Amino acid sequence: MPGTLASHRKSGPLGTTPTAKAREGPELCDKQSERDHRELRIDKVGVRGLRFPIEVRDKAHARQHTVATIGMFVDLPKEFKGTHMSRFLEVLNAHGNVVHVENIPDILYAMQKKFHAATSHLEMEFPYFMTKHAPVSRLPSLMDYTARFDAAACGPDIDFVLTVKANVTTLCPCSKAISSRGAHNQRGTVTVAVRFRRSVWIEDLIAIIESSASSDLYALLKRQDEKYVTEHAYDNPVFVEDLVRNVALRLNAHPDITWYRVEAENYESIHNHNAYACLERKCPRDATSTG
Repeated sequence: MPGTLASHRKSGPLGTTPTAKAREGPELCDKQSERDHRELRIDKVGVRGLRFPIEVRDKAHARQHTVATIGMFVDLPKEFKGTHMSRFLEVLNAHGNVVHVENIPDILYAMQKKFHAATSHLEMEFPYFMTKHAPVSRLPSLMDYTARFDAAACGPDIDFVLTVKANVTTLCPCSKAISSRGAHNQRGTVTVAVRFRRSVWIEDLIAIIESSASSDLYALLKRQDEKYVTEHAYDNPVFVEDLVRNVALRLNAHPDITWYRVEAENYESIHNHNAYACLERKCPRDATSTG
């Protein structure tokens, strides 16, 4: 295999090859493997805040390259003092210079094997880009969203949660009802996390979010587009409560989603606080109860 130690071995004096002992130097103290007497198992220990290139599936272009902020964790038995943090990077880099989403189960299993761990966890958060056309002028521009993978392996079983975050426009129904001129509106953020039986496109979750708001956002708007967006939002007022319910109804209808959590937060334009709502459910067809 290219890049193995054998392919980079250098000769010592008189053409001799240094021994492994000479290359490594004297044996160093392994503090992490010492016994800990506090008898407390740690659920997750590892590295967080690591940035690494990844490749994700793109509905329009097949593949999209981006950069993720990564966290990698395993459980630590009560008898060990610590874990070897460098081994997380060894596992990640063993899968190449770019992490493919399809490799996530392999990475989880590799962590379990490397650390002799019962559980392993991988979190990846990254910007995701889509080309979006203005509503009237149809001028294209790139919109950025935030996506996140939270994956965990417990023995052979894998749990995977996809999270998508998108910004929207919301217009207050109360303000519209009581005002003779206009209504206050603001930008809000909707965060949707889902579990599923078959793959769900990031783009489809974005579409569900944006169609549930007063209006979606655009990177590029001309005057005719701005007029359309303003009037469209005015015709479709929503509270944060409306927003999470609108999203939930669309998720309930998705054939492959088994669980979801929807959060909406409005960055209020006339209050010194934000408005927030959250709704979490198993999809009705998979739930014994929807309470």
